[in-house]
Amino acid sequence: MSSFANQLLIAMPQMADPAFYRTVTYVVEHTDDGAMGLIINQPLSMSLAQLFDDLNITPRVNIDAAHAVVCGGPVQTDTGFVLHPATERAWNASLMLPDGLSMTTSKDVLEAIATGTGPARALIALGYAGWDAGQLEAEVAENAWLTTPATESLLFEVPFADRWQAAARQLGIDVHLLSTQAGHA
Repeated sequence: MSSFANQLLIAMPQMADPAFYRTVTYVVEHTDDGAMGLIINQPLSMSLAQLFDDLNITPRVNIDAAHAVVCGGPVQTDTGFVLHPATERAWNASLMLPDGLSMTTSKDVLEAIATGTGPARALIALGYAGWDAGQLEAEVAENAWLTTPATESLLFEVPFADRWQAAARQLGIDVHLLSTQAGHA
């Protein structure tokens, strides 16, 4: 099995599941048991200030759009995930990922962001996308997804509305020109 970890999944135009329509998903983990990822281009109407208020965190710095809250996927939408470049500071619950990234699920990283001592770049997601064993491989084989390596630019810098097209452009593809019909030769 080849792993899709640290890859971006670009939803093909024919994606029938409304939770994944025109999404770009960062694959956090992919093993023989299944896969877990975070959708990176579906901002929520909830602001980071609202999230801080809900968690009783008082920001001490001005919070900007670099720390927007996204819908990470349809599973456990009340659980938060912070994807960020790895730092020397240890957080209570972090998973070290390839290419110098970390995913943290503990409140301490959000408290640090609120005081200006946390990661300078972060993607804050509520919920995640999950696949059972063999499911993601089958969906890729059925042309539901294109895959491309993740870049920090796509994860943290490209505006949300542009990420679907920008991820496909890494492959030299204009997704707006793709057919909604898939086939196999």
